[in-house]
Amino acid sequence: MTPLTEATAERHLAGICFKIGPPRLVGVEAEWFVHDARCPDDPVDPDRVAAALAALPAHPEGPQLPAGSRLTHEPGGQVELSSQPADDPDRCADLLLADQAALSAAYAAQGLRLTGSGTDPLARERRMQASHPRYVAMEQYFDRTGPWGRIMMCGTASVQVCVDSGSEAQLAARWRLAHALGPVLVAAFANSPLLDGRPTGYKSMRQTVWSRMDPSRTLAPAANGDPRHAWARYVLDAKVLCVQRPDGEPWTAPAGLTFREWLRGAGDRPATMADLEYHRTTLFPPVRPRGHLELRMIDAQPGEGWLVPLALVSALMDDPQATDAALAALEPLAEPGSAPPPRNMLWRRAAGLGMTDPELRRATVACFAAADRALARRGGSGRLRRALGEFAERYPVRGRCPADDQLDAVRSGAHPISEETAAC
Repeated sequence: MTPLTEATAERHLAGICFKIGPPRLVGVEAEWFVHDARCPDDPVDPDRVAAALAALPAHPEGPQLPAGSRLTHEPGGQVELSSQPADDPDRCADLLLADQAALSAAYAAQGLRLTGSGTDPLARERRMQASHPRYVAMEQYFDRTGPWGRIMMCGTASVQVCVDSGSEAQLAARWRLAHALGPVLVAAFANSPLLDGRPTGYKSMRQTVWSRMDPSRTLAPAANGDPRHAWARYVLDAKVLCVQRPDGEPWTAPAGLTFREWLRGAGDRPATMADLEYHRTTLFPPVRPRGHLELRMIDAQPGEGWLVPLALVSALMDDPQATDAALAALEPLAEPGSAPPPRNMLWRRAAGLGMTDPELRRATVACFAAADRALARRGGSGRLRRALGEFAERYPVRGRCPADDQLDAVRSGAHPISEETAAC
């Protein structure tokens, strides 16, 4: 086999990570924690989850959902639905709503519920429920630098909105806009103020966890210049998290090894194209190019709350007037020369303060208004527009975010995820 070289790797990454063409498709990934519906503080027996999934139609690749969303489980037992790509946000919403309803019904039959929160708000033991060698290697890798990786793997959940990279003329601008929107998306949808059952002092503890992890794979690449070259450099300079090996062998990677160093002969064997492709899946910046752009900075939302970030992001990214209005609203937030997201001060303010930060609140309200006008121009988006408007009035217009609901429940003595929880 011909050894993989740095030049070949960079050309490959630049060629496949941004698919060029007019923006057309949109997708959304929504994640939830699984709790016992009656006694949510109790651990959930994996056999009950297995029984719930067994009630869904079988498919060689796993349980089949009616609209074809991909169902996966995270190491701590979180469940995620990834919609099929759709040619408009309304169709995307229809697909994921159908599959969420089917999944929720299957879990409810086993006395389980899906909880949308950026961190598990309950004081439950964080346990690895997956024994795949990837997750074992990830746990060992992240444990070298503190508790944050384990918390991320077992105690966080998100919403991810995926949009096309755009045409050659649009690519750089869409890349920059996706990053510029980040603080607004963190602050507006902050929904993780609790960890281990206690307030943390942050509205988005989930984002704070990500900001404290390995910077070689969680910071943003350069947002200026050619995104393809910036991303290729980023991938090669990131540390290797795990190395695929034959059955029974651990996937642990040598400590501190970057992929570029591996290509230069530092590993225990030559790196291959398959290694490079797998390495890409272990990188978690706020915006990750996977052909399309995957916006990863949004906390999981209660119920069908993922509809709102889907509506907001797709409208601002794909409607030229809305894009211009968003850029104007975001421009005062710019911090030239600051650290890369999510470690710069703006992103920290977003995670810590949410909508109580006046500058972020003004920018957020303006972005919601621009998205509302875009949805009105497009027409036929009644459900998404209603969801967007109701969220705006309930939260950013009032200087609030979903995290404040959890905090209000804690202050009042109510259960943070259910006002109807029976005594256990």
